[in-house]
Amino acid sequence: MKTVFEKDIVYYLDDEGRRVAWINFPEVEDRVVDIQHTVVDPAGRGQGLAGKITKELADTLRHDNKKAILTCSYAVKWFGEHPEYGDVVK
Repeated sequence: MKTVFEKDIVYYLDDEGRRVAWINFPEVEDRVVDIQHTVVDPAGRGQGLAGKITKELADTLRHDNKKAILTCSYAVKWFGEHPEYGDVVK
């Protein structure tokens, strides 16, 4: 699995180069992103990919001193279950 960060999106590519999971997170204010959608392709479900990619995004936001607004229901759930990332949430 390869992780790719681009402007407003992070995604996982499988060995064949297909996107199997992604998160949209446009910047809505200076240093603040809105985590809008977390998607896992049906072929990638059941592997914990949503949690793994959310953790990678949270770690990156923390490293970059950015905050997140949580519009995505999965992100709300994940951050609620991981209070150690509370400093990332605006």
